[in-house]
Amino acid sequence: MNYTISHRTTYRYGSDVVYSRLVAHLAPRTTARQRPHTFEVTLSPGPLKRFARLDFFGNTTSWFTIDERHDVLEILAESHVGVEPLAEPAPELSRSWESVRAAFEFPTDPQLLEPLQYTFDTPLTATNDDVVAYARQSFGRGRPLLACVLELNSRIHSDFTFDKEATDTQTTVKEAFELKAGVCQDLAHVGLAAVRTMGLAARYVSGYLLTHPPPGKERLIGADASHAWFSVWIPPFGWIDFDPTNDVLPSGEHITVAWGRDYRDVAPVHGIVTGGGDHEVDVAVDVMPHVSA
Repeated sequence: MNYTISHRTTYRYGSDVVYSRLVAHLAPRTTARQRPHTFEVTLSPGPLKRFARLDFFGNTTSWFTIDERHDVLEILAESHVGVEPLAEPAPELSRSWESVRAAFEFPTDPQLLEPLQYTFDTPLTATNDDVVAYARQSFGRGRPLLACVLELNSRIHSDFTFDKEATDTQTTVKEAFELKAGVCQDLAHVGLAAVRTMGLAARYVSGYLLTHPPPGKERLIGADASHAWFSVWIPPFGWIDFDPTNDVLPSGEHITVAWGRDYRDVAPVHGIVTGGGDHEVDVAVDVMPHVSA
């Protein structure tokens, strides 16, 4: 399936901003199942300087400097990308979770060096005894790792309430776990924290999800949203994605933008501004599918 994606972010400031230095993670990645065709990001007011480069994790980052006085900033990212569906792997073909954890304890395989960095806590995903106890329920002795994470993914979906008002971008796993609520970012953080507490590698993934309107209703332009899920290193398959918000393995309707240790590594837009005071942010995302030729 091919998709055209429009992601518009509008900042409205209480007073004039005189200088901005921004970095954005908005360009879809190239993966084994995903091929970006075009990507363009435009700003109003236009930036004095701009450049793009890969960050430490291989994500495309766009950098902007704006020195024109403004009280409204609009960032529009437009992408065209093709995504192939996932051929779901058989859980019984994955190695036991204990054997994978042991490989990380004494890594001798060079292929483990990249996933090894995703075995550690971050400030947003630090675990505690409650998270450890929750994770252990899915990791039975000798059980295939993929089976463990599939069950964990389903449990998070069942045990946590999706609530846009419960959390914000700075909410930690500990806070989300106490609330048993949050948005896709929080559920993804809970999933990767639970996996990491078992000594395994998990990373945070940001992107988009094709949404479907209720029966009999038309799609509303701009009503889609950014999405997030988590990914686990599962030999012999490699990285496998899990979406606890929807209790699925991301496939042809998930578009990957960036990955890192947690949300802070891949925030869509962040940076510094001089001035501005209080501000409001409006985000409108539209994911339009096109049947492949």
